[in-house]
Amino acid sequence: MKDVVVRNNVKIIGKGKQPILFAHGFGCDQNMWRYITPAFEEHYQIILFDYVGSGNSDFNAYQSQKYQSLQGYKQDVLDIIETLELQQVIFIGHSISSMIGLLASIERPDYFEKLIMIGPSPRYLNDRDGYVGGFELSDIMEILDMMEMNFLGWASFLAPIAMNNPESPKLTNELEQTFKSADPVIAREFAEVTFLSDHRSDLSKASVPILIMQCSDDSIVPIEVGEYLHQHLKASTLRLMTAKGHYPHISHPQETIDLITQFL
Repeated sequence: MKDVVVRNNVKIIGKGKQPILFAHGFGCDQNMWRYITPAFEEHYQIILFDYVGSGNSDFNAYQSQKYQSLQGYKQDVLDIIETLELQQVIFIGHSISSMIGLLASIERPDYFEKLIMIGPSPRYLNDRDGYVGGFELSDIMEILDMMEMNFLGWASFLAPIAMNNPESPKLTNELEQTFKSADPVIAREFAEVTFLSDHRSDLSKASVPILIMQCSDDSIVPIEVGEYLHQHLKASTLRLMTAKGHYPHISHPQETIDLITQFL
């Protein structure tokens, strides 16, 4: 048990019994949830963690081969649930973690009661079949090249685009520092796995109720993606947020809390 708890830097807070498992997105760590968790501490057991290679996880446990697809990250989630013997899990995932949680719930639907997806996308690339993901392959390759050539420059470039809240420079700066603190090699591998993944074929296999929280004016995930997910996830609810950007749990915590609470 200790191995998984240390490996993924697992923290448990809250006074309730039913677990909420908060899963951070690419380039981030569990610290990203700090504006949200206080609202749920009274009634839920809150589990926070870092994926291997992120935050204060055990970087020695990172293996490129294991984490070359989302399956490795999905295994992190299932390991935590099994180690802590969690039941009726409410999974809240940001960005790519939404798909990681989806894959975990497909493998073990008995572990999960509900999935909440914040800024989810099953595929970030536009497709010839008319699917709008928001990026061309050349855009993604440019980002990956930039990460390799000038990691700090990449962080400074992407943070303001992803946060998209110019009236709150402090939030953008904080995100930039989080990006910069990542291991450049691991971060680039995680970026490649994230941006080149395609999990559209998995959507029909989902069976647990799902809340899709789609931000308005999200430069990473356009509104068409939220609508696509809602069409293809049979037990889903789509809520369009007034929050702009890709990090509403940081920039608009109260709206994020309200929508989660309504769904629960």
